[in-house]
Amino acid sequence: MKNLIFDVDGTLIDTEKMYLLPLYKTLNENGYDISYEKVKTVFGITATDALKILGVKNVDEILDKWFGQIKDYKQYAHVYPGIIETLSKLHADQNNRLAIATSKLEAEFHRDVTRFGLDKYFDAFVFSDQIKRGKPAPDMVLKGIEKLNANPEDTIYIGDTIYDLQAAHAASVKFALAGWRTKKTAAFDTTEFYLETPADLLKLS
Repeated sequence: MKNLIFDVDGTLIDTEKMYLLPLYKTLNENGYDISYEKVKTVFGITATDALKILGVKNVDEILDKWFGQIKDYKQYAHVYPGIIETLSKLHADQNNRLAIATSKLEAEFHRDVTRFGLDKYFDAFVFSDQIKRGKPAPDMVLKGIEKLNANPEDTIYIGDTIYDLQAAHAASVKFALAGWRTKKTAAFDTTEFYLETPADLLKLS
């Protein structure tokens, strides 16, 4: 049996512009002179952690303004090509167990994932409000292992950022890099699996 735990943003769904364009706009409208390239460096972690890393002082105020605008950018989000076909095949194999472990809150998950119908392929879900520490801490992946009743040795975490890699290894599971979003560089040298396309996941099961 293979236990596959997935990140969402940048792995299953391309949500970069949906999240980061309103964040960039909000920061610059509120006195923070931050480039879009700098904003991109915090993609994939919890919103609060992202704002703190970017040096935001009035976190709650900026968070409210940022999240109030995301709905106006929903048209930028889309499922990566090949994801639905691959998830369908993985889910159909009874030897596999699939989970999502994401920095999203549950309400964000329903807004961004359920509308694409991806939730039906998964056996368990971990949201950021269910754990104490976000990535790169292992809490999210460990909770996924717990919900799947999985053995860490038979578990792979699939993600697209260095935070995902660090969280996977901190949880003592193997990491697969979503190459359709992130190319492998020296920063990902310890990655166990490099996936050029979503279909490469079928070779892991």
